[in-house]
Formats: sequence, C-alpha cells, structure tokens
Amino acid sequence: MSRGATKRRVRLGAARLRSALMGLLALVTAATATACATGDDRPAIVVTTNILGDVTREIVGDEADVTVLMKPNADPHSFGLSAVQAAELESADLVVYNGLGLEENVLRHVTAAREAGVATFAAGEAADPLTFKAGDDGGPEDAEGQPDPHFWTDPDRVRKAAGLIADQVIEHVDAVDEDTVRANAARYDKELADLTTWMEKSFDRVPEDKRALVTNHHVFGYLADRFGFRVIGAVIPSGTTLASPSSSDLRSLTQAMEDAGVRTVFADSSQPTRLAEVLKTELGGQVRVVELYSESLTAKGEGADTYLRMMRANTTAMTDGLTAGG
Repeated sequence: MSRGATKRRVRLGAARLRSALMGLLALVTAATATACATGDDRPAIVVTTNILGDVTREIVGDEADVTVLMKPNADPHSFGLSAVQAAELESADLVVYNGLGLEENVLRHVTAAREAGVATFAAGEAADPLTFKAGDDGGPEDAEGQPDPHFWTDPDRVRKAAGLIADQVIEHVDAVDEDTVRANAARYDKELADLTTWMEKSFDRVPEDKRALVTNHHVFGYLADRFGFRVIGAVIPSGTTLASPSSSDLRSLTQAMEDAGVRTVFADSSQPTRLAEVLKTELGGQVRVVELYSESLTAKGEGADTYLRMMRANTTAMTDGLTAGG
C-alpha cells in the first residue's frame, strides 16, 4: 500500500468519528462510501468549485481521482456539503479551494480537513488578489478593502494558479508521475495564454467610451482591471450573492447608469434575472439584460462546461452587448 493510501486511511478514521456527531444516518452513509474508497489506493484530490475543478482536471489528467464538490450551475457562495462530501475532504491527499471567503458554507469543512492533516491549497489567495473598491469606483460598500475572490475572470491569474496547483499535486499527491503532470500543465498554460490573446483582440472592438460594466453582483473586477473596463456598479451591491439590494441601492445604480450612458446589464446565467429586470422599469425599459457565466460552469453541452469555453462565451457576450447599436 502506498504512503498516500495509508495517510488517507488514518485521516478517514478521524473523519468517521467527527461525522458521528451529524447523526446515525449520516454516519452509516459516510461509512459505506468510505469503505469503497479505502479499497482503492488511487490518490484522491478534492476541489470545492467547478471552475477550479476543471482547471485541476486539466493538470492532473489520469494521474489521480479528482472529485469536484460544487455541481454545475450552482452558486459558490451558497452551496453546502453532505456528510459524505465532508468525509471525502478529510480523506483526500490534497484539497484545492478558492478561498478569500468565496465558498461561504464550505470553508469550515476545508479547515477541518486541514486540521486533520490534509494538504490544502487556496488558489485565490495565491493569485495576487485584488481588493474591493467602493464609492466612485462602483464597488460594494459592505466589502471595501476586503479581498475579491473572483480571480478567475482574469485568465493570467488562472495561469498562475494552474502552475501552483501543479506544484501542489507533485508535492503532496503520492504516485503521480511528475513528468506527466508538468506536461499537462505546460499544455494548459499555452491554452490559457492563447485565451488571453483572443480576449484582448475581442475586447479591442469595444470603444473606450463603452467600456463600462454593470452586473448582478460584483464579480468582474479582475477582468475590468486586466482588460481596461470600468465597473459602474451592481444590482446586488456586494461581493456575495447572499446580499440583497435596497431601494436606495437601485436608485443609486440607475443614476450611475444614466450618468455613464450605460444601457446593458450583465446577469449571471445561474441566478434569476429578476433583479436586473428591475432596472428596465427604473430606466424606462431601455436596458438590455445579457446573460453571462460568471461564477459556475454549466453541465456538459450547455455552453460553458469548461473554463476556456466559459471565458470565450462571456467575452463574446460582453463584446456584442457593449457594441450593439453602434
């Protein structure tokens, strides 16, 4: 048995004990799932969000089992874990997560896994995070000065994170072939570099006076910083979808949109567009609502089932939305 499998079994015993507090049914379910896992000596990597899950799978390939906790079209701010998933975290060789407060209902489980001896890697914290800006910069008042967790909207930061994930896999996951992981990482790095070049050329179509963004909530700060856009504001004036707008928030946003001459709102495809539709009423129905894939990948075949496809779809939608009518 490999050293990684032995460590995994030791941590699994601790995870079982903790899961007993969740009730008899959860314990039985977790124990059943674990019994299957311990019969398999393949290394195990658990990833919290599906965006990072896709990146990690590109790097790992067939060298290890990669389990992604967040389902397609889910909200990273609000999704939670079952007892079985919590046990999977604590029996992994490596846990990859976003951090910076993104997975609000999952981070305590990541902490528990770390305390149980599991290697963990916070990709967002390692990707040179920006902080939210408030006031005249259109940022969330409730999060001013706090780190912005949405680093993946800048493909250059994803390139950095991907390289670091490869390092973590090689360091902490036994039995993977280092040359294979490095080759996978190099191939994917080139694909990310090509994505950046393509996005730059696409955004060159947007005139300077139209490079203004209004979204459902504050998620595109990194993209704006990287590609020269201005964030006018958000329907939900927060860095999390768990907040709600007030009437004064909407009035302030509509005034800012009027001042900037903005008539396009980009709404996350995984969230209802009701809040963005409110702006149509506020601005006399002269607002276009364009759907983006901002915080979650879709199911396979639904338009954004990989990070690369998500970013290309968003770039096309943003470019078309900001250049429509002139």
